[in-house]
This record gives sequence, C-alpha cells and structure tokens, in this order.
Amino acid sequence: MTVKTKPDRAFQPLSIAVATVSDRHTSASDSTGDWLCQQLTAAGHKLSERRILATNTYTIRAQLSAWIADSVTQVVLLNGGTGFAANNSVPEAISPLFDRPVEGFGELFRQLSLADIGSSAIQSRALAGIANGTLIFAMPGSGGAAALAWNQLIKPQLDSRQGPCNFVAHVKNGADLSCGESTL
Repeated sequence: MTVKTKPDRAFQPLSIAVATVSDRHTSASDSTGDWLCQQLTAAGHKLSERRILATNTYTIRAQLSAWIADSVTQVVLLNGGTGFAANNSVPEAISPLFDRPVEGFGELFRQLSLADIGSSAIQSRALAGIANGTLIFAMPGSGGAAALAWNQLIKPQLDSRQGPCNFVAHVKNGADLSCGESTL
C-alpha cells in the first residue's frame, strides 16, 4: 500500500494531552506515558498536559470532559484501562462523551495486534472518537500496544500532510483542509 503525502501542505503542530489510566503507576514508573510524550514531541506536536488517572469511570470522564471543554487540547492519548480486567473502565467512561466514534481505529488496532499477540487481540477494547473538536484515542497500556497504535495509526493521522485524509481538519482550531478524493 502506498500512502500519499501532500508536500504542498505545511505541518501543523497539535496540542496533545497524555493520560495513563492506572492504579499502579506513578509519574516515575509510567514508561508508556513517557514514551508517548517523547514520540509526540519528536513528531513536532506540543504536550499540553500529562496525567496519571485512577481507574475510576468518573475520574476518567471528569478529566476527559475538562480537556474536551478547554480551548487548547486538540488530541488526547489515553493508555491503559481498555482490557477486560474488572477495573478496566475506559471504554465505558469515554464513549458516552463522543460526538462521533472513530470505529476504524479499534478495528485496525485489533487487526494489526493479531500478528503480535494472536487471538488475544479480541480482548482489546481500544477505541477512538471526536468530542467538541477533540480527538480522543484510547489504547492498551503496554509499551508494544502504544507503539503499534502511535506508529501505525495515530501519528500518520495527526500529520496535516498525510493523504488522502487525516484528522487535522477535524480538531478544534485545526487547519482548514479538505480530505480530497480517495484513490482506492
């Protein structure tokens, strides 16, 4: 598959918040959150805020609602809390906040995960959506899962030069870019 870029478009840095959902990790032990922060800044984006959130539906929903309502945060990367453990409540916490789900993210994440972890991929509840112009991605907390999600799905879609489509035009204060015609 050949991915087209739009070299005539300028890169637009986005303001991205990162949250790790965990009852175990602290800022000192959050290697996945550290990695995501490093990757987004290396890609040219700006880290707007970083949090460790308890695995509580209402704590997660409250923080996400604050980011959705503010005028700065354009993208949120949540890691952790998407599996089937009893306290994994990220999908239940965030999906009611979506104006529009991005079904393709979870579908493609599970498809790509199949090669790495086999049938265990069906237990991933990775998801994404848009709320008030804020693009939200929720992925598992493992470093490998975050790397797969960032490198293969999220990073390309947060680049305004990515064609035929990307999400930059859909976030608040995003560039006024048309999607263009599909060449499929």
